[in-house]
Amino acid sequence: MKKNRTKITGCSYAFRVEDIVRIYDEHARSGLSNREILRRYIWPKYHICEKTFYNIINASVDPRIIRRQEEMKRQLSLF
Repeated sequence: MKKNRTKITGCSYAFRVEDIVRIYDEHARSGLSNREILRRYIWPKYHICEKTFYNIINASVDPRIIRRQEEMKRQLSLF
């Protein structure tokens, strides 16, 4: 008996997706290829492979990730 469960998206994953997409958008305008952006700017910080990079780019439009990112922005900051 399987129960339908919604997968919970963690805050750290949502933050990582947001940061990687920000880095990608920043350098994509300069005309660099996706692979070059990954090698120069993203890999030194996150150490992810190319397949994971593309999965994260696709996850940035997932409604669960967007909802989690909005929740994180609404939370009050302590500092």
